[in-house]
Amino acid sequence: MNRLGYTVTLLFSIIAHAQGKVYQGIEELPTTERFDFIVAGGGTAGSVIASRLSETRRFNVLLIEAGPDNSGVLELIVPGLGDRRDRTKYDWNYVSTSQPGLNGRTLGVPRGHVLGGSSSINGMVYTRGSADDFDNWGRVTGDPGWSWKALWPYILRHEKWVQPPGGRDPSGQFDPKVHGYKGKVSVSLPWNGPTDHDNRTAKNADLQKDFPVILDQNAGKPIGVTWKQSTIGNGERSSAATAYLGSDVRERPNLTILLNTYITRVLPLSGSSRIDIRSIEIAPRQGAKEIILSGGVIGTPQILLNSGIGNKTELEALGITPLLNLPDVGQGMTEHVAANVVWSVVPPSPPTIDAATALAMWHENRTGPLTERFTHQLLWSRIRDDSPIFEEYKDPSTGPTSPHIEMPLDSAQNGFVCLLTPHSRGSVKLRSKNPFDDPLIDLGLLSHPFDIAAIKEGIRIAKKFYTSPAWDGFITGFKGPDPDQLSDEDFEKTVRDNAITFLHPVGTATMSSKTSKRGVVDPELRVKGARGLRVVDASVFPYVLTAHTQAAVYILAERAADLIRGSW
Repeated sequence: MNRLGYTVTLLFSIIAHAQGKVYQGIEELPTTERFDFIVAGGGTAGSVIASRLSETRRFNVLLIEAGPDNSGVLELIVPGLGDRRDRTKYDWNYVSTSQPGLNGRTLGVPRGHVLGGSSSINGMVYTRGSADDFDNWGRVTGDPGWSWKALWPYILRHEKWVQPPGGRDPSGQFDPKVHGYKGKVSVSLPWNGPTDHDNRTAKNADLQKDFPVILDQNAGKPIGVTWKQSTIGNGERSSAATAYLGSDVRERPNLTILLNTYITRVLPLSGSSRIDIRSIEIAPRQGAKEIILSGGVIGTPQILLNSGIGNKTELEALGITPLLNLPDVGQGMTEHVAANVVWSVVPPSPPTIDAATALAMWHENRTGPLTERFTHQLLWSRIRDDSPIFEEYKDPSTGPTSPHIEMPLDSAQNGFVCLLTPHSRGSVKLRSKNPFDDPLIDLGLLSHPFDIAAIKEGIRIAKKFYTSPAWDGFITGFKGPDPDQLSDEDFEKTVRDNAITFLHPVGTATMSSKTSKRGVVDPELRVKGARGLRVVDASVFPYVLTAHTQAAVYILAERAADLIRGSW
């Protein structure tokens, strides 16, 4: 706590500077300026909110990020170098609690500790999810504004569809009618292809009607084999920071960006008869119109709980004075869990482009294998409606356009079958009353029996996919885990011993209808029971979508910006 007192003291001892700057630490921040909006967290959503609000020149906006700047960091620019980033600097390096569902294992929980947040370090996969996913958002929140059709303008607003690196012709691999071309975030297809595996999936679609090749996974009905789209433009990562906080935005006189500054709590105004949140502890300011909390699925509940907003009994047990009793803060986390599956394959040919040549290609003209990550294609599939699994468990999917299973393709020798619709739930709780202690992150993986049963069905789907003659000369056998060969006990142990996540946790400050006693925020993302405080990030998702989550965060943040501007 001495560290906190030091930084707050510094804040009030500095002479004011001109606005419209990026400050590297709190010692540089002016003290005389008043801010209309304080955006607490410069991640994916926070970058969008700060950029959009500062488009209105009468709004004075402060964006605070705990990590450093993203600018000029090669590992955050080159898509294929992302795994080489300095994890001590650009990653929060969280570790989960011991997971009973994984036979006691812990897992790393990477989260971006840098401007742009996790969009600066993620795998860049761009999938929106199904129309049913968003339509159900509208139902659970009581706000049809969160439905697929209503959100369509925001889907197009944030996206800037561009040609693949190198400019190859991608015709037939996407639907131009379902993309935006004037937005901020660059989205493209892989730089090369089709590969041998890509061509085999097309042949397989002719032979197995259960696995059609779909023109575009982002049209709202993704089930089938689709070409993977990524947030990459001109061979470079397109993050929330590069897309929304470029040099032109940073020069706005009404936008201040403060880096390397840790946010501990949001604070109520003194003397107010209602809970009125207008300040944050690291940079107290009276009179802000709103605080927009964008700390992410881990950081947001941690800040709320440290502020006394959460389960009253649990807060008191830690010695934290409760401010607002919202028991769902930190509860209900959902995450995509994946089982490792392995086939034996004909040994692939060695790469024709070595690492040094690949880097030279990127530097020379932004082409080559370093302009992409992972696979070219993805398989999305539903468990059959007449499966016995649904006689025992309720189907957690949001509707017939929502897949239960995802499998990245072309890595059969070491693949993953991912469950997109888990019943299991996790949580984020405080370790202690010290705001600098990492929180307790319980992913809750495989804690519900449906999830193991669904993974079993997912592996059967994957097995079937690779059984047609289209794979002759490539697939030579299935190594497992095979649910049709192993005992239930052996199958389950193998899955639990090797399962991972796809790094898509959401839902620790969920939105719900205005009349519901559950949830943390209302459909306009205002914290229930308080004034002046909204949450805008993946923590408000009611559940994890059947997609990689970054696209949905951009969509959420774009609508949130309009909701906030419309209030003032």
